[in-house]
Amino acid sequence: MTLLIRGSGLGPRKSPHQKRSKATVAAVVEAAARILESRGLQAYTTNAVAKVSGVSIGSLYQYFPNKDSITQALIAREAHVLVAEVERAASSAEGWEVLAKIVEVAVRNQLRRPSLANILDFEEQRLPVSEGMAQLGAQLVNTIGVSLSSASFEQAGSDPFAVQDLIAIVRGMVDGAGARGERDETALASRVQRAVFGYLQKNRA
Repeated sequence: MTLLIRGSGLGPRKSPHQKRSKATVAAVVEAAARILESRGLQAYTTNAVAKVSGVSIGSLYQYFPNKDSITQALIAREAHVLVAEVERAASSAEGWEVLAKIVEVAVRNQLRRPSLANILDFEEQRLPVSEGMAQLGAQLVNTIGVSLSSASFEQAGSDPFAVQDLIAIVRGMVDGAGARGERDETALASRVQRAVFGYLQKNRA
């Protein structure tokens, strides 16, 4: 489950603005994803990414100074997808239902491309996180916090550690299941939901 909430670090050499440059960056990032999920970290080089993406190595280096900066861009891409889906889930329900949907989003995010997700979980722990990722993390915390502030979760919503605890529960269970090779989204979501709801029930006691 891609999304750590911590400091800043690597970044691209320059940000794409024109349609063509955005397409180039997107091609590089997706090529990195395909290499990582099909061949793993040993085959992951800037030359390999350039070849798979169809982008010259010179053009690649215009945007990414090294392999780690490409990885960071890939992590950010996946995090944007996760946060957007969490926000859609949060806007479509309330109370217990919204948290159940958020769990389903986290599980789907992990198992959509499981081999890639497992590698990115490892790389995310190793690499510094950009300011943009820190902002996405804060956005996620805020979205879940607003959900907890509903009447059903009033006490949990006022607990400064509740959101972080819930994220840790979901992340730990989902990442662990992905690393074990689990592929049953329904069964995993059910287990994670029980853990989340159990935490909230105890918090309300």
